[in-house]
Amino acid sequence: LAKPFHNISRCYTVWNFLPKNLFEQFRRIANFYFLIIFLVQVIVDTPTSPVTSGLPLFFVITVTAIKQGYEDWLRHKADNEVNKCPVTVLEDGRRMQKESEKIKVGDVLEVEEDETFPCDLILLQSSRDDDTCFVTTASLDGESNHKTHYTVPDTEKDLESLNATIECEQPQPDLYKFVGRMHIYKSNQEPAVRSLGPENLLLKGATLKNTQKICGVAVYTGMETKMALNYQGKSQKRSAVEKSINAFLLVYLCILVSKALVCTVLKYVWQSKPGQDEPWYNEKTQREKDTNMYLKMFTDFLSFMVLFNFIIPVSMYVTVEMQKFLGSFFITWDKDFYDPEIEEGALVNTSDLNEELGQVEYVFTDKTGTLTQNNMEFIECCIDGFQYKYRDASSELDGFCATDGPVSKLQQKAGREREELFLRALCLCHTVQVKESTEQDASHRPQEQRGFIASSPDEVALVKGAMRYGFTFLGLESKTMKILNRSNDVEIYELLHVLNFDPVRRRMSITGADSSIFPRVRQEEVERIRLHVERNATEGYRTLCVAYKHLSAEEYAQADEGLKEARLALQDREEKLMAVYNQVETGMSLIGATAVEDRLQEEAAETMEALQGAGINVWVLTGDKMETAKSTCYACRLFQRNTELLELTVRTLEDGGRRREERLHELLLEYHKKAVQDAPPAKGGVTRSWSVANQDYGFIIDGATLSMVLNSSTESNSSRYKNLFLQICQNCTAVLCCRMAPLQKAQIVKMVKNSKGSPITLSIGDGANDVSMILEAHVGIGIKGKEGRQAVRNSDYAIPKLKHLKKLLLAHGHLYYVRIAHLVQYFFYKNLCFILPQFLYQFFCGYSQQPLYDAAYLTMYNICFTSMPILAYSLLEQHICMEVLLDNATLYREIAKNAMLRWGPFLYWTLLGVFHGLLFFFGVRFLFSNSALQDNGQVFGNWSYGTIVFTVLVFTVTLKLALDTRHWTWINHFVIWGSLAFYVFFSFFWGGIIWPFLRQQRLYFVFANMLSSVTAWLVIILLIVLSLLPEILLVVFRKPRGPHARQVGPSPPPFPPSFLSNVFLEPLLNIFQCRLKDLDGDEVENKKF
Repeated sequence: LAKPFHNISRCYTVWNFLPKNLFEQFRRIANFYFLIIFLVQVIVDTPTSPVTSGLPLFFVITVTAIKQGYEDWLRHKADNEVNKCPVTVLEDGRRMQKESEKIKVGDVLEVEEDETFPCDLILLQSSRDDDTCFVTTASLDGESNHKTHYTVPDTEKDLESLNATIECEQPQPDLYKFVGRMHIYKSNQEPAVRSLGPENLLLKGATLKNTQKICGVAVYTGMETKMALNYQGKSQKRSAVEKSINAFLLVYLCILVSKALVCTVLKYVWQSKPGQDEPWYNEKTQREKDTNMYLKMFTDFLSFMVLFNFIIPVSMYVTVEMQKFLGSFFITWDKDFYDPEIEEGALVNTSDLNEELGQVEYVFTDKTGTLTQNNMEFIECCIDGFQYKYRDASSELDGFCATDGPVSKLQQKAGREREELFLRALCLCHTVQVKESTEQDASHRPQEQRGFIASSPDEVALVKGAMRYGFTFLGLESKTMKILNRSNDVEIYELLHVLNFDPVRRRMSITGADSSIFPRVRQEEVERIRLHVERNATEGYRTLCVAYKHLSAEEYAQADEGLKEARLALQDREEKLMAVYNQVETGMSLIGATAVEDRLQEEAAETMEALQGAGINVWVLTGDKMETAKSTCYACRLFQRNTELLELTVRTLEDGGRRREERLHELLLEYHKKAVQDAPPAKGGVTRSWSVANQDYGFIIDGATLSMVLNSSTESNSSRYKNLFLQICQNCTAVLCCRMAPLQKAQIVKMVKNSKGSPITLSIGDGANDVSMILEAHVGIGIKGKEGRQAVRNSDYAIPKLKHLKKLLLAHGHLYYVRIAHLVQYFFYKNLCFILPQFLYQFFCGYSQQPLYDAAYLTMYNICFTSMPILAYSLLEQHICMEVLLDNATLYREIAKNAMLRWGPFLYWTLLGVFHGLLFFFGVRFLFSNSALQDNGQVFGNWSYGTIVFTVLVFTVTLKLALDTRHWTWINHFVIWGSLAFYVFFSFFWGGIIWPFLRQQRLYFVFANMLSSVTAWLVIILLIVLSLLPEILLVVFRKPRGPHARQVGPSPPPFPPSFLSNVFLEPLLNIFQCRLKDLDGDEVENKKF
């Protein structure tokens, strides 16, 4: 236990970086494949140099290694900042400075105000008189509220004389759970045992506030602290594009093997003819004659594989990685995502899923803090069935009062004793702390300016609500709570125990949700409160019920003993505490209820409407009661007034008077017939219907009923219920799941994710209870809200407000998908164009494995000549401008279900590559029908032939990308024209100098001689024009779809609008639009010209 622990987040050291990184990289199939090809070139006598495969592979491996090494260096640097930080340690009564990496378990540390705890500590001593300290955990969970922690009772004031041992659980990542006990030894006395819980544990990364200094003993250090355990990596998520790439790779691998097999077979068929195997000018050596026939065939097959291996685009992987990494910065740089309130913008935790944002089919959203602001305001309360609404002019309970029931009487109130009992309960049952005032104020008058801090905004709203009616909470001092009543008298109460709130019980002793409190009070008291609660929930307010219970001395002694015993337990502590809580929280008397408003997020309704218009199904998953959540759905326009709601809750299951499971089966069949069987077929996803003929449906289910659907008594019924449930939900415009536990949220996401068609799912939330569904979905979005940063830390992307989701999906997601889809298809196309002439050349060279291109061209084609234009395109292209994408949500549907990477578009690009490859090869062959292409009669050779084909190839594939580019920037111009200029310069330079390190220089003055032939010039220009002519003609003769020259749907992608339309058509239309704007005073958009 005394061993020091370092904080280690890095993956590599200086010594293991090279072997470990290489091992990780060669686990990728493409890298391993090219390594095998390279080794074959080294071992076997192949027609091409090992450099042609080795250099591109070395480039890819090097770039990736540099990127990963840099990221690990940053982690190493961050580790050193933590490990070398000085801390104060108490040893033998002296204060000593140590580096934090040398802290050992059992060391006693001193931490001063505003310092960060260097490890997990048990609080032993505080400078505050009440033996407490305040901390903030913003770096752990984002909560800026001050949290109260307590010293271990009965510890010595002089820590030098303290003799104790600590028993605690093994390190585990849950920030809010800790179980342990301390044995305190005193001379001539029995050891005292004190329980240790999360209230005694100070976590590494938290900051000390409003406390001069504390002393604590280290229990977890280094990588065993809860903060370190929480930073372990999340499961790897793969995008649909990556899966498509793997499928296309298999197809091209089959093409590669087929080419090699065909050439190998035809070679031996050709050589079987007399005189072909061993012509007089190329006699075999004795070694060649003695070689085994089958071994020779296998060697030839490998040689053909090496010759054609460039059809597999190895450089595509590094280009895709660079595109994702660099493209993610556009999200973080987007000024529209900046929120001045929190002074933060968007955050990208995972750049691998950028394109997945353009493929979302289901959005699962939390309600509180996501659809709503989580900014609570006390609205009204009910005491003994009488409604109280606060009136600003009144400081007492003289506001508007009305009874909830058939007979309403104004100005009717509950008894004064009941009113004060209710308000005392609000003032005492909470964990709110009063901020310390800088100015000393001896008077006890209510101070409206006094601030409150709490872990939940609901508690602050209730305390402020009680203050409006004359009861002010003054604070907690030394286990005593002080409140100021309406008579300006200070009441003092001793705090004996805190029965903490948890999401399972849904209550904190006498206050809690109606579903949790109503079964624990007398039923005759419930009826006069229930109507008030249901009405408030229907209006969209958050409701809370308040009760009380008188405990006799014997009952309290029994509960006190039970709580002490449960808190000392190391095993099953939570279950034992729960049992005592349940025993205390029974037989209570109901006093009343409160209503707190949580307002909608800014532009929440517009965002939800846009998502539905994009064909995205929106599901709301919340722990709130049904009426409250339903009102929020109406306010967000997920439900319209004409939407027929299909309700599957405990209430509807009990209406039929039969067994719940029978009623569940009956309702599922009824709803399935109504929403699925009798509904017209939906096209392009379920969206809101604006016609009278079609009925919109909304579906509502609660947690208890969902458990019956997912966990039926028989396996066959459970599977059938799931299928019916899914089919019903998929045919509804919106789905509301209320009373959900966090695990149930994840179960719903998983069920939809694994359903037929494997739809892409997105979960968005702001609290710790949303983490499970955020991790389960394909894409997880965290809201930087008021419930902490657990959701942000576990998400793939984080945004300040819900309204930013609209642009993130409809604009950024749409563009990311189109860009990377075009990148993938283009890479396969240009490599097929590149290698098909090489394959055709074998039919004219006796299958001798003679390369068509020089080794320099083979090496540089994917690295230099054609790589930068497609990278710039995949980063900057906007086939439709962002404003149009945001205004027309339906454009999102055109790329749904991986539309641009289906087999249809893939077949088009493949056929285009075949067409261009055939045209390049046979066009140049037609030119070489008379190879004397110069005026002096000089004959061009095979390297001139290959160079002409390669020149046509490079210019055609680059200009093809220029034709596909709709959004031109100076960067596009630079890389496209610069790449072509670099190719010409390189060809002159490579062939114009005698290189001493080359044994044979195949291209010496070949390029210069080629360009001295007018015929060669003519053929090059003619073949480029013929290759691109079909697309140019289609663009010229096709009718434009709208005033925006770039507004053309990307599916199907075969014939996109071109550079011509971008250059000529768009400026004319923009001028025309501006002229109309000048004439009419209003901007003209979306008109047909």
